[in-house]
Amino acid sequence: MRTGVNTGPGRVLVAVYGIFALAASARAGVQIAAKFSEAPLAYSLSAFAAVVYIVLTVALARGNERLAVAACLIELAGVLVVGTLSIVDSQAFPHATVWSGYGSGYLFIPLVLPVVGLVWLFGNRRRGQG
Repeated sequence: MRTGVNTGPGRVLVAVYGIFALAASARAGVQIAAKFSEAPLAYSLSAFAAVVYIVLTVALARGNERLAVAACLIELAGVLVVGTLSIVDSQAFPHATVWSGYGSGYLFIPLVLPVVGLVWLFGNRRRGQG
């Protein structure tokens, strides 16, 4: 029997991604509306992160494991690349994004969350095969 999002860990994961989808969307919306010209790269990346979180929330809630895994991998790559670039070339990121400093503005949850998501998704897949 498959363990889906209707169980404790699945519900928590959907809820956390939903919160991040809202937070990242609001942040990106305000940044783009108020001061896009100050840091277009950073604010565009915040909007991209918001889209990734929205896709992940919907994929998890609907049980679309393939899309959820792909989105988790994109999120992890984004956090690692943007996190590294924001430290190595801070002038390219004069304003923070959701993923700047590996998500330091969000208590590093953006760095940990895709790993937790992938572990849960792959563990869920294994439990379904057993």
